[in-house]
Amino acid sequence: MMNLNRRKFLQSAGTLALGSMALSGKASSLLNFRPPHAVGLQLFTFFGIIDDDVKGTLTKIAAIGYKEMESAFSKKGGYYGLKPQEFKAMVNDLGMTWQSHHVIGAPFKLPKGYKMPVGADGKPMVMPTMLNLKDNMQQLVDDAAAGGVAYLVCANSPTATLEETKATIEVLNKTGEAAKKAGMQFCYHNHDMEFVAVDGKAPYDLLLTETDPNNVKMELDLCWVTKAGKDPVELFKANPGRFPLWHVKDLDAAKAGPAPVGSGIVDFKRIFENQQIAGMQHFFVEHDMPKDAYASIKSSYDYITGTLKA
Repeated sequence: MMNLNRRKFLQSAGTLALGSMALSGKASSLLNFRPPHAVGLQLFTFFGIIDDDVKGTLTKIAAIGYKEMESAFSKKGGYYGLKPQEFKAMVNDLGMTWQSHHVIGAPFKLPKGYKMPVGADGKPMVMPTMLNLKDNMQQLVDDAAAGGVAYLVCANSPTATLEETKATIEVLNKTGEAAKKAGMQFCYHNHDMEFVAVDGKAPYDLLLTETDPNNVKMELDLCWVTKAGKDPVELFKANPGRFPLWHVKDLDAAKAGPAPVGSGIVDFKRIFENQQIAGMQHFFVEHDMPKDAYASIKSSYDYITGTLKA
């Protein structure tokens, strides 16, 4: 963090610069300028990897250029086996900031027929009992607040039936209130399932209209919303300012699943051009269970900072 004198100097310099350009008509364009965002990473990309060497993994991520972290589930439970304050200190020591944390809305259940991925030991991964917002809301809110994150995000919650969707909405509204009291913004992260109509209504539409727009905002996953056949920009226009967080990941050409940013069909240029309408504050690269996580995030980082210049 810059010291007070340096901040005052920069503010004064900026004021003088604006004054000197006012007559030439350049002040307006400068006021509309938005500097590139720090590139963030959702650590679910390293699920099954990071728990074996938390500091080593974060060190390699920082070396690529990532500056912001969003944490997720851990085989060790909690924050990759660390207390929230310990995890924050580790991230900060590597020159990064911890902005957001993912939790689940209801007790975790594997989808029918789904099998856990195999770990490095050749055996199916074993997940610890995960806390959830339905049963453990206040503990999850308090833990995230202790880590100093600005955002708490519900990674998923059941929406397969209208009853499930209503129960999810109730959980989201309650958590939004609790998170606000704790000084955090609560968000909901989508997959493609929320866009499948149930009894003639898309659950995502209900999540938008029946949650408090101030307490419950959205983390839009650009891969899954594209897979669902929805236009992110149209969502922004219909709900301006509701999307402070994005998951930036691509969808492969076959529309089968996630891909490194820039290698698939998501129109990132058009989406980023509408970031102000969305209210985007942070974005996080993510790739669900890639074969080579480091290669994937390096490719994504290069595309974002090079071709996309985001």
